[in-house]
Amino acid sequence: MAALQALFLNASLKKSDEPSNTEGLAQEVIDIYNEKDVKSEVIRLADYNIPYGIAKDLGEGDEWPQIFEKVKEADIVILASPIWLGEKSSLATVAIERLNGSSSETNEKGQAIYYNKVGGVVITGNEDGAKHVASSILYAFSHLGFLIPPNVDTYWVGEAGPGPSYMDEGGQDNEFTKSHVKMLAYNTMHLANILKKHPIPAEGNVMEE
Repeated sequence: MAALQALFLNASLKKSDEPSNTEGLAQEVIDIYNEKDVKSEVIRLADYNIPYGIAKDLGEGDEWPQIFEKVKEADIVILASPIWLGEKSSLATVAIERLNGSSSETNEKGQAIYYNKVGGVVITGNEDGAKHVASSILYAFSHLGFLIPPNVDTYWVGEAGPGPSYMDEGGQDNEFTKSHVKMLAYNTMHLANILKKHPIPAEGNVMEE
């Protein structure tokens, strides 16, 4: 059986020439995937021109279609977002809207294109809002057709107000966050492997023509 493929969509507002705390936490999940021979790729969304809109392709200059091709190839899709004012980042919202733009596409069985793909979320921030962001992203994934295993919302938040970020001293030693990194990694792998062998039957799940 082919190795599982995981795609991380990093919705940090920073481009790749700047360190990303969100990517730092995502890397903890990737390290476990590497140990289990899961192939991972990280896309920093801020590096691309991704216009807002509910469509697969918004024309000249739109670089979302090349990202979407990688989504279609992935068995596991993790949306990684910082918290801003208690919400997911604007780029995370754009990514979900663009995923929604292809929700009418189907797989070879006529099911939604995201069926048999597993979703998860990585979140970092300096104040509360992690569970709100996780619920927003995971509901959107589930509604689009991704499957959501238990405990796939790993997050780290610092004290209220300005303060240290995840990659600063202490963030990477948080036991709660580390335990959720493991649950996210292992539960997404477990369900993705099940779906490889036993995909969701088409009966009752075929998109209307």
